[in-house]
Amino acid sequence: MAGHKPQFLDVGGRSIAVLEEPVSKPGATGLFWLPGFKSDMSSTKATALGEFARDRFGLTRFDYSGHGQSGGRFEDGTIGDWLDEAEVVFRASTRGPQVVIGSSMGGYIALLLLRRLMKQTPGEAARIKALVLIAPAFDMTEDLMWQAFTPFQQAALMTEGHYMRPSEYGEPYQITRRLIEEGRAHLIGGHPFNPGRPVHIFQGLLDDAVPAAHTRRLKTLLTGGHVTIEEVSGGEHRLSGPEDIARLCEVIAQLAG
Repeated sequence: MAGHKPQFLDVGGRSIAVLEEPVSKPGATGLFWLPGFKSDMSSTKATALGEFARDRFGLTRFDYSGHGQSGGRFEDGTIGDWLDEAEVVFRASTRGPQVVIGSSMGGYIALLLLRRLMKQTPGEAARIKALVLIAPAFDMTEDLMWQAFTPFQQAALMTEGHYMRPSEYGEPYQITRRLIEEGRAHLIGGHPFNPGRPVHIFQGLLDDAVPAAHTRRLKTLLTGGHVTIEEVSGGEHRLSGPEDIARLCEVIAQLAG
């Protein structure tokens, strides 16, 4: 997919960059990639998926607003904004059956997208054959951010409107009060649902960002017996090593048929 130029979709006045690798065979299953928080569609896993999907499956990927090649400021974004963008891209840029693949926050957005489509447009939801989630950071703004902050950090967030959170991957980044408060409209914990199709989850047991115990809760929140959690004993958060990616592609191929 190198050399492809993104197309741009307008979502609520935000310019969203989308890369499409069309399905080579009519009716073949496509892949839809949802990146993580502060990640983008040119990450190691996304690029590897592009190579894997070429000549076999289509692949649609995009950058959330405030990320990558899309417009907007990162600190202006919310879970609801990024969910809206995922929905618009899914509707506008994919055709036929899809396997939706989400990493970290992308796994959370994948679950929210499926839940929304099942409620609002079941025909669109029916195009989703399966979900493949990598360390899904569901309910992240509440469980993995707000609840994990110290009282001092919570107070700073409420009074100053933001908190600069350290990152092991680079410079500290801004967590806004708006991100936390808006995120409470999108929690899965209080609203379990039956996804109605396979959900295959990869989870590293050395993951500090999305602990294994957090991911295991999805077995109780996603009803119907559709969830498989594949735990990687030496795996950390990104699960982007060659063996991890090979196994990811193997599972996607099985689910895509």
